[in-house]
Amino acid sequence: MSEQTDKLKALKENISRVIVGQESLVDGLIVGLLCGGHVLLVGRPGLGKTLAAKTLANCISGTFSRLQFTPDMLPSDIVGYQSYIAEERRLEVKVGPVSANLVLADEINRAPAKVQSALLEAMQERQVSIAGQTFALPEPFMVVATRNPLEQQGTYPLPEAQKDRFLMELSIDYPSREEEAAVMERMGGETVPTVQPCLTCEEILELRRQAEAVHVDPRIKDYILDLVVATRPGQKEMLSPLQKNVQFTADELVEHGASPRASLGLLRAVRAMALLNGRAFVIPDDVRAMAVPVLAHRLIMTFEAEAKRMTGRAFVGQLLDAVVSP
Repeated sequence: MSEQTDKLKALKENISRVIVGQESLVDGLIVGLLCGGHVLLVGRPGLGKTLAAKTLANCISGTFSRLQFTPDMLPSDIVGYQSYIAEERRLEVKVGPVSANLVLADEINRAPAKVQSALLEAMQERQVSIAGQTFALPEPFMVVATRNPLEQQGTYPLPEAQKDRFLMELSIDYPSREEEAAVMERMGGETVPTVQPCLTCEEILELRRQAEAVHVDPRIKDYILDLVVATRPGQKEMLSPLQKNVQFTADELVEHGASPRASLGLLRAVRAMALLNGRAFVIPDDVRAMAVPVLAHRLIMTFEAEAKRMTGRAFVGQLLDAVVSP
């Protein structure tokens, strides 16, 4: 375990050479990498979303591609296309830029739904289908997408199926005064800090196997299930006996709760968080750290919730206060 901890510590320190503060962002990106999950970064312009994704890519000695989403983009610009080779009188399939170890989908909400949906097969099944042929994507494979929540003109909402493919949605806010002063000092000179690859693809796959081996006590699994079930309206009776006195429910606030994919995602995320913290077992704090980024973006809130300005993140935050942990 110490060898894996040293590698993850080196990765985190490497990223922190460029990204000032934002510890939850850095942890979330590493957790996504450890459990093979895709990450959606949401924040105002200029907060470092693209920089964070590129920095993570530079720490890995694998392939990297950047997709700049625009309204005129086509699905073939992502997955690839079939072309005719006139000299040889044959058709040839060319796989698109999605075939990389880390794919940055920048401003993903600027492309229409059919283009966003072109990523669905790649994100879920790690493969793309072109002209009746299936091509496996390289391992490890990870999509990091960015979205600006403020801009509405020329943007398209993400389909629910697309959002559910993301393991986590990480929200980036303004840095503190001290952190912003450090950003000015670090990035405002003639030279800016750079990072060198510190993990190979083989090492990442080995770290993923280590994360899958992290022990999860049955009581922790019950806690995860209680949190997920509590997001579903009309299913309070499905909670474990430990939660019999829970008063906070989803009945009036949530239209559609988290799916079983969320339960599996949260289980994978807490294992990776435990490994990141140098433990071979999961504790309730790991669940509390991962619950909001893993669950919140999967919830569809009711009009009543929107009238009360109750977001998915705020709802899951209140669930963490209401649901009894082991």
